[in-house]
This record gives sequence, C-alpha cells and structure tokens, in this order.
Amino acid sequence: MILEVFMPLLGAFLISFLAVPIVIDIAKKKRLFDLPNDRKVHKRSISALGGVAIFAGFLVSGMLFIPAGLNPEFRFLFVGTTIIFLLGLKDDLDDLSAINKLIGQILVASILIHAGGLRLESMYGFLGLTEVPTLFSYGLTYFTIIVVMNSFNLIDGIDGLATSLGILSLSIFGIYFFLADQIGYSMLAFSLMGSLMAFLIFNHQPARIFMGDSGALVIGTVNSILVIRFIHLTHSSTAAMPLNGSVALGFAILFVPLLDTLRMFTVRLLQRKSPFSPDRNHFHHILLDWGLSHTSIVLTSVLLNTLFIFLAWQFRDYGSTLVLLSEVVIAFISFGFLYYRRPKVNREVDAVADAPVIDLIPDRNSKAE
Repeated sequence: MILEVFMPLLGAFLISFLAVPIVIDIAKKKRLFDLPNDRKVHKRSISALGGVAIFAGFLVSGMLFIPAGLNPEFRFLFVGTTIIFLLGLKDDLDDLSAINKLIGQILVASILIHAGGLRLESMYGFLGLTEVPTLFSYGLTYFTIIVVMNSFNLIDGIDGLATSLGILSLSIFGIYFFLADQIGYSMLAFSLMGSLMAFLIFNHQPARIFMGDSGALVIGTVNSILVIRFIHLTHSSTAAMPLNGSVALGFAILFVPLLDTLRMFTVRLLQRKSPFSPDRNHFHHILLDWGLSHTSIVLTSVLLNTLFIFLAWQFRDYGSTLVLLSEVVIAFISFGFLYYRRPKVNREVDAVADAPVIDLIPDRNSKAE
C-alpha cells in the first residue's frame, strides 16, 4: 500500500525532472523570459514557464497512478487544475488583467464546488459557530479557494520559496490522508509534491527557471482542494482520524502564504488599490531588506511555517478560535517589528543596475526566432 501511494510521487518527479531542461531550452530558443525590473528581485532574464513541467508531472502521474474509480470527483478536480494552468500560462506569455484573472479563478472555483462537490459546510466550531446558511457556506468556500489559489502565486517572489512551502504543505496533507485511509487524496498530494521536488533542483538559488503563474496557481488550487477536504474530513463522524482544532491546523499548514496574502489584500484594499496590484511589501521582500539571502529566507519561512503547524497541533484541544487568533496576533506583532525597523534600501541603485539587462534582452513576446 505504501509503495502504491508513493508511485505518483516517483512518477511525477521523473516526468518533471526530464521536462524542466526541455522547457528551459525551448524558452531560450523562443526568447520567452521573465525580465528584471525595479520591483523584481532577480537581476537577469529567466524563463517563467516552469509551471509547464510542474503541471505535466502532476497531471500525467496523477492520471496514470490514481485509480479511476477511487474518487469519481477527481475528474472535475483535474479539469479545474487544467483550466487554472492554462489561465496562468496565458498570463506568463501575455499579461492578463486582474479582472480577467479573477473571472477565470471564479470559473475554476465553480467547477470544484458545483461539479466536484467541494464545500465547507459549516464553520466547524471557529468563532463558536457550526452550522451556517447554505448561501454563506458557498460564499465561504469560494473565498477560501480563491485566497489559497492566489497565496502561492503572491508568495512566489524569490528562488525556491513557493516550491519549498508547497512541498511542506503537500507532504503534511499527503501523510494525513494516507493515515486517514483517504488514499486518493494522499496520491493527489504526493503527485504534485513529486513535481515540486524535481522542480526545486532547478529553482533553488540561483534559479535556472521560475514556475510562473502557471505553476503557482496550480499549487494554490491543489492546496485549496486539500485543505477544504482536510477540514471537512476531520469533523466527519466517520473520519478515521478526527482532529480537534482542524480549522487552525489547516490554516497553519498554509500559514506563511495565507497570512501574507490576507495581509496584502487587506492593506491594498484599505489603500483603495486592486488586491492583485504588485508591490514590494511581501514578507520575503522585508527579509530581503534585512539582508537575508534567498536561501536563508526560504529556510526561515519553512521553519516558521513548521513552527506554527507544531503550535497548532500542540494546542489543538483549546479550539480553532483561540489557537488561530493567537498565532495570527503573534505573527502580526513579529512582522510589524520587521517591517517598521527594516533597513532603508536604495531602490534607484537596483533599478539602474538592472537597466542594461533589460535593454539587451528582446521582449519575451517578440516573434523573432
């Protein structure tokens, strides 16, 4: 049984590992690069089409090794992830507006919810609430999917960060679903995890390729499916592994990307900006200003995320409300210190340093061969 569950991981790893060099080579020939600018942290032109290799490993391995009749709803989940991959690929090749991205994400969420049967049916004890009106539960599920879907896209700002955090969350979901006898969902998690493990070989500092929106949105979508299923399953009367405080645990598994995304969405809306508007105030940008390297930021983020998972697990019997609010308060106090005490960085110098690179590289949408 263990070998059967890990076959999707091994298959996805091999497919993605073989696919990444091919994608890099094609990107070089077609001049499909993510160009540096005054907001981005990389100093040279790199392909952002790594999502193609990630998705190829995930989809092919999942379809090969997950038994077709094990979870009938998976056909809709694969349809949803395929659409979000194509949406992200379109954005990587030719920038999409924020409204078009949101429309596409709502479409994918609709497929997952109404065709795939994915729904948060209650508040599961969070804020002292259990049953909620059906309309509210649908709205909550849409909100959860879209936020988690975007969280890995927004955190994908430095080499290896989104990849490493994705491996962390998928490993935990995969192990839990295996122990809870939800073999299909365990195999789903391990399929994407295998792709990310292979991709990290090429994505750690200094990265040879970026995952782009096509990769980050797929990671976020799969994690949204898994966290909703995790929260729902742990409260089921027939669950093989019921857990207290599962809302806090689910949030903690995705803590760094989720908290950073919710914080950025809130700040931008208060500033009357689009929640998808770019800036340099993400958690990883703050750590960069403190002088940490990409590798150090990745390790710090993974360790912090692991710490919050451990705390949520240790104190789960106190309930999701107390545990989750306590973790959020601790995180915001810590971030506030880092943000307001961060060293001043001269962005103009960085912009000037990047300028020659931009002038020498043709536009990524150029038709020149």
